[in-house]
Amino acid sequence: MAIVSRKPRSATLRFQTYLSNDDITKTAPEKSLTAPLRKSGGRNAYGRITIRHRGGGASRKYRIIDFRRSERDVNGKVITVEYDPSRNVRIALVLYDNGAKRYILLPEGVTVGSQVYAGQDAEPKVGNCLPIRGIPVGFFVHNVELVPGQGGKIARSAGASIQLVGKNDEYATMKLPSGEIRLMSLDCWGTVGVLGNADYKNIVWGKAGRSRQRGIRPTVRGMAMNPVDHPHGGGEGRGKGGNHPRSPWGVGAKGTRTRRRKNPLIVRRRSASRAV
Repeated sequence: MAIVSRKPRSATLRFQTYLSNDDITKTAPEKSLTAPLRKSGGRNAYGRITIRHRGGGASRKYRIIDFRRSERDVNGKVITVEYDPSRNVRIALVLYDNGAKRYILLPEGVTVGSQVYAGQDAEPKVGNCLPIRGIPVGFFVHNVELVPGQGGKIARSAGASIQLVGKNDEYATMKLPSGEIRLMSLDCWGTVGVLGNADYKNIVWGKAGRSRQRGIRPTVRGMAMNPVDHPHGGGEGRGKGGNHPRSPWGVGAKGTRTRRRKNPLIVRRRSASRAV
């Protein structure tokens, strides 16, 4: 998908880029597959901020995505490719032979008119969903379950995929985008293919206003705060006080391990270069 630059009519447009919308075939969502989305501003039920830097943003409707691929053993046809404001990957509206309509995440190579299928005996081709047991070693999959029957949980963002690198009698060895290698049950379902929109990470947002439209509020540096507010705060000059970079609550901010329990299904942790 092409990245388009804006004409520099003003200083705010000079460096902005965005993704081309040539692949989108419909702008209005399927009404039966939408739900209201109430903003929380990063606050919990007690009104306390639990996720910082959230708030505001353009209003949006939530598109209900079929992460479980619930229409099993029924042929489906992609009828539209749409934009989803709640995620960075395109979504596809699938019309099944039984009349049902569902939204799925759009992998590379799937376009309007493509046939998709979900079932135990599905052919391992792009867009089809089946248990890992039936997927050949070396294939890339996305929207993969961690617990059988739970629905896809990992590899759901733009350009994401997981590689199947091995199998035994009970588990499959999977290589995650982070570099982590872990075991997953052969009964977990996944969708074959790599998700599209991989150029999303190369967008230059260009101005603060675009972040505010996305519901992202400004981030204040710890060194600009007082000591009571952040471990990096205070001092007569700029400095972190001689300590390693930390969060406002004293937890290491760059590479510190935070997992307390060892997961026996993780064969190899993600590489240190990615642990940031």
